[in-house]
Amino acid sequence: MKKRVLGKSGLEVSAIGFGCMGLNFSYDHSLSKEESIRLIRQAVERGVTLFDTAEIYGPFTNEEIVGEALAPMRDKVVIATKFGFAIDPKTGKTTGMDSRPERIRAATDASLKRLGVDVIDLPYQHRVDSNVPIEDVAGTVKELIAEGKVKHFGLSEAGAQTVRRAHAVQPITALQNEYSLWTRGPETNGILQACEELGIGLVAYSPLGKGFLTGAMSKDTKLGETDFRKILPRFSRRRWRRTRHWSIC
Repeated sequence: MKKRVLGKSGLEVSAIGFGCMGLNFSYDHSLSKEESIRLIRQAVERGVTLFDTAEIYGPFTNEEIVGEALAPMRDKVVIATKFGFAIDPKTGKTTGMDSRPERIRAATDASLKRLGVDVIDLPYQHRVDSNVPIEDVAGTVKELIAEGKVKHFGLSEAGAQTVRRAHAVQPITALQNEYSLWTRGPETNGILQACEELGIGLVAYSPLGKGFLTGAMSKDTKLGETDFRKILPRFSRRRWRRTRHWSIC
């Protein structure tokens, strides 16, 4: 397995990371806890060292699975998780974004507990919260780094200007944006340029187009009712019929 250093941070990870969301969230299938743990550990055996989860996956249960799976090899891996959604702890329902400093702190403490770790290697703000200045988000993570609860700072799906503002408060280690053969935005929206100038690592999510670029899907593929791709225009059978190809807009 090849390795990469994320920007100028010195954080070294495997070139291929393991996105754990699909183990039990968003797609119309779910592995058992035992199957998930076995799969994660097999990935470690094959050289994967970067594992990505989030509090909203499940919600909450995905972090628990990842934490249990990686506990025996904690010193060999980098665990990334995410905060930023408002989640009702009783119902698990999401009511929007929430990156207020107190919410970031509460989410961090809860993630530490679910993951069973003393420190989170790489916490991402899952999505930008328009109601909270990004400087406040960066400042809160900076305090958490000083307190030893997290090691690095990451953003997900943030624009170039937001990245620059946040980086001025607390250096960003990684930016996780969608990037693949059919999602080429980072090449033209200033993200790649900002990452290069500031020394930030770009971590691409959905590099295989949420399954489509694997060649396993066609116009006849039927998605389950609970599969989140069902609401995405690219996976619309109507669009396929109209254009005779999958939209890449």
